[in-house]
Amino acid sequence: MSGRVCASIVQRASSYTLTLSSTAQFQPRAANICHFSSWMNSRVRSDISGEDSGSWSLSGRHLSTRQDLNFQLNQVQINSILRSNEQTISVAEFDDRGLSAVRKFESNQLPANTPNEDRRSSATCLQSKGMLFGVFDGHGGWACAQAVSERLLYYAAVAMMSKQSLEELENCMENERPLPPILQWYKHHTDFNYRESASLYIDHLRVFWQELIESEEHGEGMSPLEALDYSFKRLDADISLEAQVPLSNDLMKSTAIQVAFAGSTACVAHVGTDGIHVANSGDCRAVLGVLEEDGSWSALPLTRDHNSQNQAEMERIKSLHPPSERDTVVTEDRLLGVLMPLRAFGDVRFKWSHELQQSVLASLESGVDLDSLNLYQYTPPNYLTPPYLDVAPEITHHKLRPQDRFLILGSDGLWDELGNEEAVRLVGEHLSGIHLQAPVSPSEKQMKLGEMHELLQKRQARASPALDTNAATHLIRHALGTGEYGELCQERLTLMLSLPEDLARMYRDDITATVVYLNSDLARPQHS
Repeated sequence: MSGRVCASIVQRASSYTLTLSSTAQFQPRAANICHFSSWMNSRVRSDISGEDSGSWSLSGRHLSTRQDLNFQLNQVQINSILRSNEQTISVAEFDDRGLSAVRKFESNQLPANTPNEDRRSSATCLQSKGMLFGVFDGHGGWACAQAVSERLLYYAAVAMMSKQSLEELENCMENERPLPPILQWYKHHTDFNYRESASLYIDHLRVFWQELIESEEHGEGMSPLEALDYSFKRLDADISLEAQVPLSNDLMKSTAIQVAFAGSTACVAHVGTDGIHVANSGDCRAVLGVLEEDGSWSALPLTRDHNSQNQAEMERIKSLHPPSERDTVVTEDRLLGVLMPLRAFGDVRFKWSHELQQSVLASLESGVDLDSLNLYQYTPPNYLTPPYLDVAPEITHHKLRPQDRFLILGSDGLWDELGNEEAVRLVGEHLSGIHLQAPVSPSEKQMKLGEMHELLQKRQARASPALDTNAATHLIRHALGTGEYGELCQERLTLMLSLPEDLARMYRDDITATVVYLNSDLARPQHS
């Protein structure tokens, strides 16, 4: 958003009238799903009225600009909003399994949707080695992201367990003894679980480990690469199956169907002494922060976005369908003109046959309100040769080096606002407390007064101290509040945090960021 547009919006708000028209220069952002109001009831209607009366109507809700658009947030209020979901966890350097690859991690979320459709997970593997971190970006509702955030780390951890450890789990289940813990979770107090589906999730996780026990090849467990790949695919298959089979009660059944018809992208990192493995499906992202010899910071992407900007991904999708569909598989930068990410969990509307979709929705009790579950009788255009979507993750392995200092995991709401290099610089300067300022070059000495003023504004912005102790909060603050010269603009930040819930989603996405600080001592040569 340019400073001119930002100032224009604030000026309009100060007169207590919000004017939105087709000629407005403050353009709403693109969402993961578009065009079809029947597809997702959280989509914002384009028919906004009441411009001249100091009030307006949006999606059937009447909002007063005097009541809802408070652009006078003070610093305390801004900090309260930004920090309400932040989390900081220090990790013991040593445990009974050796040296930890992670020193600590910091995480935060800022919703635009109500409720938030992003989820995050973090846990230590107790029956194998390493830590798992995940960021999940839901679409079509939060149901799929919620289920995946609860379950995927369990699937990966179980896959890495040895056959002997899995047999111990099974023996405890058979004899109704307490199970040895698989993961040590790090939950924020606002996190919650699908309690009504817990028994179903445990049953299917048990079926998974029983199959691994029966496999002659399992032995000491899968490698992190194999475990991440298999767990993504297996969980998505279980989500699909659970929506099709009879379940013990109507609530569990409706939840399973809701999870399957919603969707979620996922980016999961396993951090261990052998390095970092990142599995990505969709458009979340993992970026490594590297401290160079000259003291500068550089970004090393460990994922590639699975969207229409990725030409290799576009070719992969098109190659799976007849040549006659090359022009319709992806249109307007979206899968079948609807979905922005090209890989995802759930989203059975892009995976199942039309007949199976109708059959499953018809299996719900007649009294169930499909709209309340974000479920609609809708088929994407040109739906000829399903499946059009899968969850198969792209996996990267990176061996830790002394210069590798931190890993940033973020949902696309973060990367919509910040580039890789900018995000790494922000965290790097936050970590070191040093805000680099280059000397004035000979060419800069010849600048005109106005140009020099702009340069000094940029440098002053870089020299300003951090307002947040949590690096994830620091990222989110800058993602929403950075001005044209790299300075933190209080006016811009206030604007973005003051938008009412029905309007916020038009101008920003849910943002989730997790910063994992690495133990660089692991990669240093050991001297006696």
